[in-house]
Amino acid sequence: MRVAIVTDAWHPQINGVARTLSRMQAGMEAAGHEVAVLAPHRFRTLPCPFYPTIRLAVGAGPALGRALAEFRPEAVHIATEGPLGLAARAYCLASGWPFTTAFHTRFPEYLNARCRLPLAWGYAALRRFHAPAQRTMVATATVRRELAARGFARLVAWTRGVDTGLFRPGCAPALDLPRPVFLYVGRIAVEKNLPAFLDLDLPGAKLVVGDGPLLPALRRRYPAVHFAGAQSERALAAHYAAADVLVMPSRTETFGLVMLEALACGVPVAAFPAPGPTDVIGDSGAGVLADDLAAAARAALEIPRERCIAHASRFSWQASIDQFVGNLAPI
Repeated sequence: MRVAIVTDAWHPQINGVARTLSRMQAGMEAAGHEVAVLAPHRFRTLPCPFYPTIRLAVGAGPALGRALAEFRPEAVHIATEGPLGLAARAYCLASGWPFTTAFHTRFPEYLNARCRLPLAWGYAALRRFHAPAQRTMVATATVRRELAARGFARLVAWTRGVDTGLFRPGCAPALDLPRPVFLYVGRIAVEKNLPAFLDLDLPGAKLVVGDGPLLPALRRRYPAVHFAGAQSERALAAHYAAADVLVMPSRTETFGLVMLEALACGVPVAAFPAPGPTDVIGDSGAGVLADDLAAAARAALEIPRERCIAHASRFSWQASIDQFVGNLAPI
């Protein structure tokens, strides 16, 4: 099957959306499918206003339409609600092509945090974007229930996986910090609620891996914290190996791929009882979910590494790929 994936999030961005879609492309091609990824690197771009290191395609509608027509896809998946997603949606509707979408990111909450845009406005815009899709894929049951309550229709499950060959116990640690080491991995941005972690009174050291618009300010504000910047997957595994607990201060996750990666390395999770952690950790005993994040982080130190590894092994990329392909809407 020839599948076109249209996404505003792709390499060189380092985030869960780009990494997940990269896994889908590799797995589908290994299974004999032909996959075309239509992403910003193929078009003229400008920096994102809120996040200048991310580049967004501008005026890409005609070129995107030509690319889709030349590829002659048998299915189209629109992964993001950005400029390319909007252009692909318009092209598919004009051509009478069915398509699928996915809900990866809580943009209404992010916009509310940045510029106080009312949540109702943001969700109204997203509901309109996804309404014509044959299916909208969501990563967790909690997000599915929340979106259904907000009037989204035709929601289907699409889980995530972890590469246990790459993320595994026994890797050489990237750093030697005072133990215990409490780690955060993700975007350094307002919606990730990092001060809720960095302000905690915890023993040992705090380690932050990632990049984003708040990084310079947080470096100045928290000089005792080790900020390692963004890391590629292999280097990221070595940073998990240097940690004792992964701390997730965000309350706006739709999944939280980094939790699976940490668990696969034998690192337990401490998080708020919010969507994402609630679905991934649940009652597995591989993490501690509590409104007192400091207490959760300390309690997570007592979790056996073997329990974390066993829980992560329940999530495979092959299952995610099979689910994704099964959700596609053939033209």
